[in-house]
Amino acid sequence: MKKPTASIVDHFEELADPRIERNKKHALIDIIVLTICAVITGSETWEEIEDYGHYKEEWLKSFLPLQNGIPSHDTIRRLFIRLNPDELQRCFMSWIEAVRDVIAGDVIAVDGKTLRRSGDQVSGKLPIHMVSAWAAGSGVLLGQKKTAEKSNEITAIPALLELLKIKGCIVTIDAIGCQSEIAATIQNKKADYVLALKGNQKNLHEDVKYFYHELEEKDLAEEWLDSHTTVDKDHGRIEIREYYQSDEIAWLPELKNFVGAKTIGMVKATRIIGKKQSTECRYYISSLPIDAQRFAHAVRSHWSVENTLHWTLDMTFREDDSRMREGYSAENFAMMRRLALSLMKRDKYSKKSLKRRRRIAHLDNSYLTQMLFSSDEAIDRRLPG
Repeated sequence: MKKPTASIVDHFEELADPRIERNKKHALIDIIVLTICAVITGSETWEEIEDYGHYKEEWLKSFLPLQNGIPSHDTIRRLFIRLNPDELQRCFMSWIEAVRDVIAGDVIAVDGKTLRRSGDQVSGKLPIHMVSAWAAGSGVLLGQKKTAEKSNEITAIPALLELLKIKGCIVTIDAIGCQSEIAATIQNKKADYVLALKGNQKNLHEDVKYFYHELEEKDLAEEWLDSHTTVDKDHGRIEIREYYQSDEIAWLPELKNFVGAKTIGMVKATRIIGKKQSTECRYYISSLPIDAQRFAHAVRSHWSVENTLHWTLDMTFREDDSRMREGYSAENFAMMRRLALSLMKRDKYSKKSLKRRRRIAHLDNSYLTQMLFSSDEAIDRRLPG
């Protein structure tokens, strides 16, 4: 069977065009690919996308029709206001399936992020909150779902998971996603879960907390638990993380509501800066069998959605500064940023920062061409330095 092409153009050719016929002066695929290229190389506004197009028109014509030249920024803006976000995501996920092979044991971190300036106090429009599924190992976004506010993550997470191919993976979610229905959805998709515990599962949280406290008090940790410890040192700061896992769960009645639950876990994080020391404990339930090192890997990988995806979107792509609010523009442009990030993360050879890679992609058309059209194996452009 022929492997699907990795060309980004091929996967967006079937995108439904929301425009009426008389307004289709520029081909839809021209506008979409122009925007992707512009976002990768640093454009953050409709005007900057148009400017990028004019400066790169000759190169863009090497693989795009551009029969009527470069669209104006108003044309680009109007399209993204009306473009169906679900259709855009369908094309994105088609491309992801072509370039990413699901590997058993991959950690899929599910977490939400608010686009802070996408709301409007005058009109009463709330900021958009996006729930994303991030493949921690390969560093690519698998999908996203918009909610009206953070509390609606409970309904958005199962809907997002239903779209994904996650068989054999480990899904990690913060405490807001510690719901029996979400656990059942993950198990039905033939995947495992590690779910954080907090106040939304108050009784279960308190029981697990009490269990670990008692073991520590009575010095029974070695007998009842599997454990793993990591120590990180950086710029005068020491972080010690102790991971504990137990399969002694028969006494927890509320855990029976969670399909496939096998273990409970605790992470004891101690931070030492100079003479100051602080300790925090976090608690989890999981469908994983007892293996503290594997549990530790899942928990640490989940933090990458904050440290890699969300931090990069804010610091490199300046997402929180964006004032796009009309129609579907904020949601659709959020997908463009995440697509750009996923394309850049496929370059496994360069050790340069993403900021520098964006700059090089702006200067070197051949490097950007490989991002757009190559399979993972073919991305072998080792940048100088």
